[in-house]
Amino acid sequence: MGAIPVNRDVSKCPGYNLGDVSNSKNGLTAKLTLAGDECTAFGLDIKDLTVEVTYDTMTRLHVKIYDTVKNQFQIPESLIERSAPDPDSTADTSDLVFNYNAKPFEFWITRKGASDDEKPLFDTRKSFLPSTPVPPVHADDPSTALPAFNLIFEDQYIEITSALPKDTNLYGLGEYYSSSGFRRDTGASGGAGSVQALVANGWSVELDRNSYSVMPFYTEHRLDSAGKGKSHGVLALNSNQGDVLLLTPQDADQSIIQYRFLGGVLDFYVFSGPSPMDVVEQYGQLLGFPAWTPTWAFGFHLCRWGYKNVDDWRSRVDKMREANIPLEVQWVDIDFYDGHRVFTSDPQNFPMDSVKQFISDLASNNQRMIPIVDPGIAIMDGYAPHDSGLDRNVFIKMNNGSVTRGRVWPGDTYFPDWFAENTQDWWTQNLKDWHDSGVSFSGIWLDMNEASNFCDGICDVAYDPSTTKREIQSGAGSSVAKRAVDGDMTGRTKSGSVNFPPYQIHQNGGSLVKGNIDAFSMHGNGALEYDVHNMYGLGEEKATFNALVEINNGERPFLISRSAFPSSGRWTGHWLGDNHGDWWAMWASIQGMLQFTMNQIPMVGADTCGHMGVTTEDLCSRWMMMSAFTPFYRNHHTDDGNMQEPYLWESVADASRIALTARYSLLPYWATLFADASLKGTPPMRALYWEFPDDASLFGVDQQFMVGPSILVTPVLEPDVQSVNGVLPGNEETEAWYDFWTHDVVTGKGNITMEAKMNQINVHIRGGSALLLHSKPAYTTVETRASPYTLLVALGAGSNATATGSVYLDDGLAYPPGPSTRLSISSQSSSVDITPEGEFTIEQKLAQIEVLGVPAASFVTVNGEKLPEDKWTFDQEKHKLIINHDGIDLNQRVQVAW
Repeated sequence: MGAIPVNRDVSKCPGYNLGDVSNSKNGLTAKLTLAGDECTAFGLDIKDLTVEVTYDTMTRLHVKIYDTVKNQFQIPESLIERSAPDPDSTADTSDLVFNYNAKPFEFWITRKGASDDEKPLFDTRKSFLPSTPVPPVHADDPSTALPAFNLIFEDQYIEITSALPKDTNLYGLGEYYSSSGFRRDTGASGGAGSVQALVANGWSVELDRNSYSVMPFYTEHRLDSAGKGKSHGVLALNSNQGDVLLLTPQDADQSIIQYRFLGGVLDFYVFSGPSPMDVVEQYGQLLGFPAWTPTWAFGFHLCRWGYKNVDDWRSRVDKMREANIPLEVQWVDIDFYDGHRVFTSDPQNFPMDSVKQFISDLASNNQRMIPIVDPGIAIMDGYAPHDSGLDRNVFIKMNNGSVTRGRVWPGDTYFPDWFAENTQDWWTQNLKDWHDSGVSFSGIWLDMNEASNFCDGICDVAYDPSTTKREIQSGAGSSVAKRAVDGDMTGRTKSGSVNFPPYQIHQNGGSLVKGNIDAFSMHGNGALEYDVHNMYGLGEEKATFNALVEINNGERPFLISRSAFPSSGRWTGHWLGDNHGDWWAMWASIQGMLQFTMNQIPMVGADTCGHMGVTTEDLCSRWMMMSAFTPFYRNHHTDDGNMQEPYLWESVADASRIALTARYSLLPYWATLFADASLKGTPPMRALYWEFPDDASLFGVDQQFMVGPSILVTPVLEPDVQSVNGVLPGNEETEAWYDFWTHDVVTGKGNITMEAKMNQINVHIRGGSALLLHSKPAYTTVETRASPYTLLVALGAGSNATATGSVYLDDGLAYPPGPSTRLSISSQSSSVDITPEGEFTIEQKLAQIEVLGVPAASFVTVNGEKLPEDKWTFDQEKHKLIINHDGIDLNQRVQVAW
């Protein structure tokens, strides 16, 4: 069978008509029929579709459009489990309304009770889209022409467009570092908008280019007519590669988002919010909440590609301690491997006896080691992972049964197939054997799992983009494929080239084979690599997490991965990949971390000081301070001969010690934020507008961020300055802010200029917060957790002179989590109440209470007992009350009054 001819003209695509509507109490099902002649724009038109609309929950609407015979690939529940609809959810109980026109089929989704001036949340009606035809929005890119807006559903090309309010506040669609910042440019205010490839690639981090992960989820934030901010979210759950366009045609009254997928189905979930935080939590309710994080993972991590031997490892650890810069985890890169082969160690430079002793010495000091794991398995007889992998049939194959080859660090390689029946057991056994041999790791670092390939498809094979066939000696055959997925979905075919599909996505000139596994490769469940490339990292993350559950002996698995897809957060955290040692990369890391947080991957951070290039003393100092207030905190550099350990400059060492002292004091806060993420999907790191959704001046702020509801961070993001501009949201009547370092109230709100010396980062505590802190931050998290607590209460402003807080306490290690206790803290202008609930015994005592914003204090009582005057002090000028105690038991209710 040869490829069908395509005309690349979507203007002739007729759209679909709707009929045979079957309504139920929680939605509808209907048939869609091609409304005219086939247009064969970029593939074979699918004439018969099914649309299913389900009011999943009160806040979630599911719209799915698929080929009725189910030949198109659909993401299996076995890989991405989705929560079942609430059987009692109906159109009447939903916050959302699905509306449609039948001929041609168009749909739009609104909030229930929306006023006439509130635009729909998702709207495919042509009458509400820009007038067509639209010439290329980007003059140098003909594909940005918009000839028409009919629904197109072909086997290798699916297109759907929704209207957006002009210049709307849209966020997400990661992993993508936009020069416009966290708020995406739709091209309405002098910007270019964006044409973004939805492809996981293994290249370095650059602005305005897709990166390692694919997250086809966005949130949009609007002010209603009453000035109230409301957010909603849209997830397009499709693993096929494609493009997403954010554009505003010239003179148009609206912006657009257009999806162009190379296959699969249209599977939309719309979340009603209405707050930004609600949307993120609702996303987690669908796909699952993040994995539980061990408390030690909030410590400082150090790594470099280029360590020469065990003594090199040891020297870094020793020098960190000599400089008194806390170090929790030493990471090791591929230089540890024997010939770059995963699950090995170099016997000359890293002899196992020395490795064992090094890890044992770390453990004796409450420190840990994490190694890198690459997925590519070297093709080498006698290499156990290779031999057992062939025996157990766990590698991706071509359609003729030969194993797909690639090339990465060890040379020619095979790639594990996460859909194959035996892969989980094989992967677990390899990790266990490595661990038991002496590499007793505490977590795993997953790299190169897009999956990256140093060849373009099969190594040493010349691909011809002009033909749908490849001349390959192994006889892999035509790129017209048949496959079966999940057993009940058989007989799928593709009408055109797989590696060079008719529609050229905006990466590598449309080639899917560039730097990737051959897209015609076949997985164990019958799926083509063409359909599942973007989920390769997810498959490895799930398999590795499951392996560590077996290996870790009841401790929480900890993973950091480079590539991710929706639901990855259930298994892993993420680092932002191979970034540059440059100021723009430091700034861009903020939007990157926020993107992953909104996708329920909260354990996220950048390679502090930059992975590539030569960092500067100034940059590294500022970055080490900023990263101390981000979830994942690691300094890592490539093997280019430059070093950037924080002890190399005294100014950086000083800044690092200051920032790490603050970070370790905040361990109870970090642990609580991440417990709430694992329990209900609440995001730990936040954009300012998530906390202040009615303030339009904050919608584009991405040079500051919040840690939970209580901590505002304003980093320095440019060189050679001693001050920084930032905003303290609210006004004197509604918000109080306190300096984190001095605990003094900050006068002045809105945009202000703050002093920022070389060893200083501006951090502020929000009035109304109650924070439980460790009073004696130490060198490791274990030592820190043994110290007494201090309670910091920051009262709000004016009539809001109250504060609340919630603290989750457990052993920070057990998996599944064991007993826990939740402390509920509430404070008025003259009292604090702490109420524990749970079964975890809190051994540390509360030694100090500091209350900020106190109007007056003439006495202090703790649980009704009056304290002597030498146990407390009150600063009338600064309105600070400090109470010292021999040790308050937090396992019982505590009442403090003054």
